[in-house]
Amino acid sequence: MSQATGSRLPYQDPARPVEERVSDLLARMTLEEKCAQLGSRWVFELLENQRFSLPKARQLLSQGIGQITRIGGASNLGPKDSAELANTIQSFLIRETRLGIPAMVHEESCAGYMALGATCFPQAIGIASTWDPQAVEQMGQVIREQMRAVGAHQALAPVLDVTRDPRWGRVEETFGEDPYLVARLGTAYIKGLQGHSLREGIIATGKHFVGYGNSEGGLNWAPAHIPHRELLEVFVAPFEAAIKEAGLWSVMNAYHELDGVPCGAAGELFNDLLRGQFGFDGLVVSDYFAIDQLHSYHHVARDKQEAASLALGAGIDIELPSTDCFGEPLQQAVCAGRISEELIDTAVRRVLRTKFLLGLFEHPYVDAGRAIEVFDTPDQRALAHSLAQKSIVLLKNESQLLPLRKDLASLAVIGPNADSVRNLVGDYAYIAHIESLIATARSNPFGQPLPDRVDLVEHWVPMISVLEGIRRKVSPQTQVHYAKGCDVQGDSREGFAEAIAAAQQAEVAVLVLGGKSGLTADCTCGEARDRADLGLPGVQQELVQAIYETGTPIVVVLVDGRPLALPWIAEHIPAVLHAWLPGEEGANAIADVLFGDGTPGGKLPISIPRAVGQVPVYYNHKVSGGRSHWMGDYVELSTKPLYPFGHGLSYTRFSYDHLTVAPAQVRAGDTVTIGVTVTNSGDRLGDEVVQLYTRIPVASVTRPVKELKGFARLTLAPGEAKRVTFHLPVNLLGFYNRCTEFVIEPGTVEVMIGSSSEDIRVQGSFEITGQTTAIGSAKTFFSAVEIS
Repeated sequence: MSQATGSRLPYQDPARPVEERVSDLLARMTLEEKCAQLGSRWVFELLENQRFSLPKARQLLSQGIGQITRIGGASNLGPKDSAELANTIQSFLIRETRLGIPAMVHEESCAGYMALGATCFPQAIGIASTWDPQAVEQMGQVIREQMRAVGAHQALAPVLDVTRDPRWGRVEETFGEDPYLVARLGTAYIKGLQGHSLREGIIATGKHFVGYGNSEGGLNWAPAHIPHRELLEVFVAPFEAAIKEAGLWSVMNAYHELDGVPCGAAGELFNDLLRGQFGFDGLVVSDYFAIDQLHSYHHVARDKQEAASLALGAGIDIELPSTDCFGEPLQQAVCAGRISEELIDTAVRRVLRTKFLLGLFEHPYVDAGRAIEVFDTPDQRALAHSLAQKSIVLLKNESQLLPLRKDLASLAVIGPNADSVRNLVGDYAYIAHIESLIATARSNPFGQPLPDRVDLVEHWVPMISVLEGIRRKVSPQTQVHYAKGCDVQGDSREGFAEAIAAAQQAEVAVLVLGGKSGLTADCTCGEARDRADLGLPGVQQELVQAIYETGTPIVVVLVDGRPLALPWIAEHIPAVLHAWLPGEEGANAIADVLFGDGTPGGKLPISIPRAVGQVPVYYNHKVSGGRSHWMGDYVELSTKPLYPFGHGLSYTRFSYDHLTVAPAQVRAGDTVTIGVTVTNSGDRLGDEVVQLYTRIPVASVTRPVKELKGFARLTLAPGEAKRVTFHLPVNLLGFYNRCTEFVIEPGTVEVMIGSSSEDIRVQGSFEITGQTTAIGSAKTFFSAVEIS
C-alpha cells in the first residue's frame, strides 16, 4: 500500500522545492523501484478484453513505472474512455505501489494527437508548406488541450530532422530540407504544445537526434554519412534552436549510426553536446526498441545488459515503448558492476523532477466526463481547414486554367485518390497506426503482448473524399463523371476505358493521384516505406497519359507525402497542385483552391527533383555541389530541380520593390535592417511568402550558395502593398570555422529577397567589419519580421 495514504512525507509536500522533493523520494527508493522509473509499458499490456486488468497491473507495475505508452493511440478507446483508463492506471500506481509515484503518459502527435476522435491536421510536410509559424503554434495548442483532457503528458513530436532525400519514407513527417525553416516551425510547435510551463503544458519531444533524415540510400535506419561541421550547422541546428528558444523538454535518439556509433550509444551526442554545450536539462527518451537494437541490430553490445549499460551511459533516461533492457538486465548490470547505481540515480532524478514539474503528484487525474468537449470542435476543424488550404502548393498553372468555374457543364474526377478518405492522411494518423498494430498482432516480431481485438475504424473523425468535396462545390447543373481509373499500386489497366470515357464527356478532368501513407506493406510512403523510384506508383503515369490523349484539359492534384519526380507531367499538364497529406479537412481545402474559394499560397519546403538520379538535390548546396565540373549538367539531365525550394504560385502576381539595407557596415552583435515593398499587382486576393536569403561569397571554409534567414507570409488584396522589414542579427550569419569554433568573420554579405530560392526579385549587400569573433553563447537563431 502506498505511503501516500498515511502521513505526508517530504516528497509529497507541494510547498517544498522540487529538488528537495526529488532528493527525498530518490533516497527512499530501492534499485528495482529506480529502474522501474526508467521503463514503460504499452497500454495493451495492462488490458484484458480492452479493460484494465488488475492482475496484469500487479504483475507489471508493482514497483511503479516511468511511462505508459499510448493509451489513446494504441487502443480503440474514445476520449472519455481513454481518460477514465488513464485515471484508473494512476489510481493503481498511487494506491497500490509502495511510494505512489504517478506515471507519465506519452502519445504520438506528428499531425495532431494520434487518437480516436482527435483533430487530424495536415501531415508535417504540408504544415511546413504553410510557412506560417503562428498557425503552427495554434495547432500545438489544440494538441495540448486534447492531450491534457485525456491525461496525457508527453508528445513524441515534433520531428526536427532535416531531410534532403525524397526516397526516405519519413520525409512526410518532417518540415523539409532547410534548417532555418525546420527550426522556426519546430519552435512554434513546441511553444504551442508546452505552453508557459509544464504544469499547464504537454512535454514536446524533438526527434530524431541526430542526422536521421540523411540516411544512406534513403533507407530507414541506415547509416548517415555527415561531416562533423555539416552535422552541427545543418542537422543539429534545429534542436539547438528548439532547446534555447522554446525550452524543448525532451529529445529522442535516432535509430541510425554516425561514423560507426549508433546514436543510442553516443554519449558525445547526449552528454557532451546536448547537456554539456547546449545546457539541455530535460529527458532523453529512446526511440521504440532502440536500446535492444544496440544488441540485436547494430551488434555493438553482446547482450541486453551491455545494451542497457551503453544506452544509460550515453545519457538515455527512459526506455520506450516497453521495459526490456532497462528492466532486469539493467539491474543485473548494476549487480555485475557493469554500471554504477549513481548513474541510474542521475537518470531517475531527471524523471522524478519532470513528474514534479508536471504537477503529477498533486493532480494525477483528469475530468473524464468533460474530455470530449475539447475534441474536434468547430474551431479546431476550422484551424485544420485553414492549415490544409495554406499547405496546398500550386506548382504550375499554364494559361490560368485554375481556378475552375463552379458552373462548368461537366467535369471528370479521376484517379485512385479521388474517392479515398484513408489516403488523405499520413503515417502518424490514428488509422495508420491501428492498421500497423493489426499487422504487428499477426506477425508479433517483438514478442510484445498485443490487444485481443483492435477495431479498424474507417472514420475516426468525420471526413469526406476529394470527389465529394468537388461535388459539394460545383453548381447543381454541373455533371460530375467519376472513374477510379486504377489503384494506387498494381499493374491493372482495366479501369482506363471508363476513365477515358469520363474525360471525353467533360470540359475539364481533375486527376487526383499519389500514394498511400502508412506503416504497412501496402503503403507507398511513411515509416519504413522507402522508395527507389520517385514517379507515381503503379500505372498512374500511364493513366495520366491516356487521359492526356483525349485532349481534355487536365488538372493534376497530388496527394502524397513526398515530392514526386514527374517531369512528363510538369511539361505536358497545364495545372498541377501538390496537396501533400492534408488531413481531415483536406478534401474541402482542395475543392476551395480548385474553384477559387481559397487562394493557393503554399511554398515548397523541399526541392522536387527531376529524377531519382539527382538525389540529393537541395537549394543550399555548396558552390561545388550543384554542377558537374566544367560541363554543368549531367549527360542526360539538368542538375537543377524540377521545382525549387520555396516555389509556389498564386492566382495573382506580386511585385517586389524599394529594397533597403542598413547600415552598410556592421560588426558581430549588430542587427541589419532589410526592407522591401511587396505589391499585389494582379486582380485577385492572394498569399505570398516573402523569403530572405543571404550568401557569404568568401570565407575560411566553403559556404552554401544561399541560406534562408527569414520569411513572412502575407495576404494582399488586389493593388495592396505592404512593407516587409527583416531585422537580421549579424550573429545569425555565424558558422563553424576550421577549428570548429562558431564565429563571425569579416567580409561582404549578399542579400537576396524573392518568391522562391530561385525566383529572387531584389538584391543588395552589406559589410561585416572588425576581426573574426567567436560568439559562443551569443548565438541567434531567427530574424524578427515587421509588416506595415
